[in-house]
Amino acid sequence: MDMSNEIPLAASFPLPFRVLFLAGMGILGWATNLHGLHLLGIDAPAVLELQEPQDHIPLRLPSSRLSGFRRILDAALTYTPVYRVFTAYSLWCFVAWLYFRYSSQSDPALVDLFKYIPAVCALGALTLLLCPYDVFQKHERDAFIFSIRRCISPPSGHPIYFSDVVFADVFTSFAKVLGDVWLSVLMLLPGGSLLSLPSQDGWSRWILPVLMSLPYLARFRQCLVEHASSTNDSRRPLYNAIKYASSFPVIFLSAAQRIVISDLVEEKGEGVTREAWHGEHQLFRLWLLAAAVNSVYSFWWDVTNDWGLDLLKPRPAESRGRPPRALVLPSLHSKSTSMTGSPVHSPSSSADLSSQSRSGIYTPIPPQQSSYPFGLRPVLLYPLPVYPLIIFLNLVLRLTWSIKLSSHLHSETEGSALIFWLEMAELVRRWMWVFVRVEWEAVKKSREGRRSGAGSISGDESFELISEHTNDSNDIP
Repeated sequence: MDMSNEIPLAASFPLPFRVLFLAGMGILGWATNLHGLHLLGIDAPAVLELQEPQDHIPLRLPSSRLSGFRRILDAALTYTPVYRVFTAYSLWCFVAWLYFRYSSQSDPALVDLFKYIPAVCALGALTLLLCPYDVFQKHERDAFIFSIRRCISPPSGHPIYFSDVVFADVFTSFAKVLGDVWLSVLMLLPGGSLLSLPSQDGWSRWILPVLMSLPYLARFRQCLVEHASSTNDSRRPLYNAIKYASSFPVIFLSAAQRIVISDLVEEKGEGVTREAWHGEHQLFRLWLLAAAVNSVYSFWWDVTNDWGLDLLKPRPAESRGRPPRALVLPSLHSKSTSMTGSPVHSPSSSADLSSQSRSGIYTPIPPQQSSYPFGLRPVLLYPLPVYPLIIFLNLVLRLTWSIKLSSHLHSETEGSALIFWLEMAELVRRWMWVFVRVEWEAVKKSREGRRSGAGSISGDESFELISEHTNDSNDIP
């Protein structure tokens, strides 16, 4: 393979440092998710069912025990330590990268002489993560390891907590990064080179797709455990499991594209290796079909189930032929506290209505109407323009899913900036997804709490899930 176009990036920012960088972006993304949800008025610790840690073990509080508590954690105690972890981690990696650049001068002839620098950097970060001593945010480190363990092996007889679901979904966005970890290890071992990818021949060609499949396998298993639970009376977890199972054909058919190349080389010659389209081969067409099914199904599931939006839901027969619903949001209910912590008044109060309309959170409608923005849902906690923007970006980035999951494409362009930025784009997509996913969970819990009254979450307490940081100034009746 001609690496002439890959050497500049491979020499200045080799794959091991890119892996460390993407891991750091994941830490920062989670910190800003927790912080942003707090600023937007959603009590993420309560929604995620977190409890104050005991003996450095991050426990989850079952929903059956939610009644009678107001505030599980001060939100600042959840995201501030994560910011500290990111700051220390990024400084460590940045100093190592600067030293590598200074030592090698981005000269391809010197790069491999100093490949011990990224190796030491990665080993130092891993050692600190596993350090058993109570230093450097041990609670956060233990929480991360504990979440991985619960993600890989959910305890039997216990519910799948929402925090575990979110963690496992975020983990799937690092599927390609997980494969890059394996390639980085091979590059850093004796005989490897930072300037070229390790050879993947024989049985070893399947190691990369297997590693990339692990996050989807973990989430797939979570869905099956949830489906088999005695408290489950829905097929939704089974349909969700099908979504994650649809990733496996994409990953393994991509790895099988080497067979496509070999067959076509025998038929057409070496020139076929420089072509991107091999539609005449059955395995190539199967890979395209698997990628299309996975992308479309995943996008539909994001919008309809993970975010609770009506855009792609089938419309009831009686509503067909009616004009689209007005792009307005109703108040939640009169004489109570809104989902954002602001008092909600009945539509008869014109002064209050105009003020609320200018806030950008929702627009009140006449009493006789019971509509909400077309394709969305009755309760929206974020400004209205956020939703169509996130839906559009999610669609575009979902359609690149086949590239991120297809190892045969990565093998040709691993050192290019394109693949790196596609991985970054997936992290951004998941970062946006978390905001709306947690918002929808908060809305569901609040709605269930109001319906149950004295059930698992009382009506008043359900609002704590959403407006925790506003309760000091807005009393709940």
